[in-house]
Amino acid sequence: MSRLLFLAAVVVLIYLLLRRFRKPPAAPAAPESSEDMVCCAHCGVHLPKSESLPDGDEFYCSAAHRDARRASID
Repeated sequence: MSRLLFLAAVVVLIYLLLRRFRKPPAAPAAPESSEDMVCCAHCGVHLPKSESLPDGDEFYCSAAHRDARRASID
């Protein structure tokens, strides 16, 4: 009787192992949407485009840098 229980346990163990390895891998999580990065025309720091201050074709990290750049151009 103990041999029969041992054999049943081995069969169940093999079944569970095979089922675990045959399971298809989980699909990778969808990557978060990325945002364009821009470079401050005054100091060169990179920041997300949504956080920058655009001025024509150039982008700035702060109003002070935008104003400083304008003053140096004039």
